[in-house]
Amino acid sequence: MFLNLIKKRRSVRSYLSKPVERKKIELCLEAARLAPSACNSQPWSFIVVTDENLKNQIAQKTYSKLIPMNKFTENAPVLVIIVKEASTLLATFAGIWKRRHYSLIDIGIAAEHFCLQAAELDLGTCMLGWFNERKIKNILKIPRHKRLALIITVGYPESEEIPPKKRKLIDDIRRYV
Repeated sequence: MFLNLIKKRRSVRSYLSKPVERKKIELCLEAARLAPSACNSQPWSFIVVTDENLKNQIAQKTYSKLIPMNKFTENAPVLVIIVKEASTLLATFAGIWKRRHYSLIDIGIAAEHFCLQAAELDLGTCMLGWFNERKIKNILKIPRHKRLALIITVGYPESEEIPPKKRKLIDDIRRYV
């Protein structure tokens, strides 16, 4: 049941040192590739970082002494950087007209497709929006005009325990009219 997969998917911040098979990463990327997007613009590309030295350089740009919350990225075997690419002309104009960032919505959907596929494969993930974009772009030689949307950590969770989700009650978020 799909709801069971959603319950299984969680933000993992503690990983085993076991490498992640490329085939599993490819399945996650395929799930993300198939995500819907405004005007089918598919405004994303993915950089999969598995090289230990490069991964560590990037991980160190996701936290600081002052804000150490993402230090766990150093333990993730894989980092996936989602680069925001240009939308189609129609999606761009629609976004301006409606004052909505459709490309960011699209990237969020693709990222969640990636993470749900990872959960199905018994991989753990965590999406990060807090990182030093400029320094990571320099490390990966990404052009200045491009934006990094998210980083997803990927690996085998250290614990198989799935803690209960703390969410608002359905009656607090639902309204029929």
